[in-house]
Amino acid sequence: MKKLFGNKKDGAGNDGIIVLKKTDPCECGGTDATLDTKAPKKIASKEMVLFDISSVLGRTILKSDCEAETIHAFSAFAAPCFGGSFLYLETVPQYGRSGGKNGEWALVSNNVFPELCALIDKYDVAERNGYHSKTHGLPENFGGEVDVRYASGERISFSDNQTPILKTDFGLAVVDLFRKAMRGDRIALPDVGLLREIRFEETRDNGGFTKAALTISPDGTGVNKKQSRYDNPTVYESEKPVDAETVSGIASEIEKNALLAWPGLPESGYSYGKNKTLTFVFDGGEERTFRGDRSVPIRLHNGFFNVELEMTVKH
Repeated sequence: MKKLFGNKKDGAGNDGIIVLKKTDPCECGGTDATLDTKAPKKIASKEMVLFDISSVLGRTILKSDCEAETIHAFSAFAAPCFGGSFLYLETVPQYGRSGGKNGEWALVSNNVFPELCALIDKYDVAERNGYHSKTHGLPENFGGEVDVRYASGERISFSDNQTPILKTDFGLAVVDLFRKAMRGDRIALPDVGLLREIRFEETRDNGGFTKAALTISPDGTGVNKKQSRYDNPTVYESEKPVDAETVSGIASEIEKNALLAWPGLPESGYSYGKNKTLTFVFDGGEERTFRGDRSVPIRLHNGFFNVELEMTVKH
């Protein structure tokens, strides 16, 4: 079997990765940790194409607009989109990420990436680049993860789920930058109320497929037509009415998860969702088609799947 990593503590393999800690197969708990010795500690590029950071900060106070705010943890995501910046910010005011989350997204016309590049350099965020540690059995992520990508192919990637990974001042500066940027001019997206058809398609390696088309009537109800083929030549077809409440719920998923902005977001680089597409058709004939492999914040990631589920399984 090909070695995935260099030997533990005895130098890196050809891929530059050293295994620092590794749990035994039957061990409960424990920590797995690796270090990519080829990961750069300084980034030359000034053209950022993805900013995706989450971390616990501990009990910290952010002062802005003459108000003080307690922040325990935060998540911040930014990617170029339709000539502007797609932003998502979530803050957690107190210990325990399961409660008190405040998250919102915005598609703004201004370019936030020069400022984010400057913050990365100012706080030397790349100094921990390539280090990844996972302690098993923890009830939640007590640390965080960083994924920052550049047009040059350079990347900053590190994580630790046991302890905070970022300087507090850097985290607060990111939150403040996002808050200010999200108050800027918005890029208009199509009105979800003008949706007249939603089409889903999935192709499979064996020649099979699933297709669904939800046609929405002016009264808010719809009709969902579906076709599927699996391991044999038979094509299964169905046609079912969809009540107005369900159509409204799908529209809500589209808005809540920013699906109308997904066509402008970059590819994630992962295979998940690559063989699935959604198409939105609006009053007047405007269409937006995109695959499910977009780079999106983790909190919005299920939006595509939730629409797929309504169209292919529930109806």
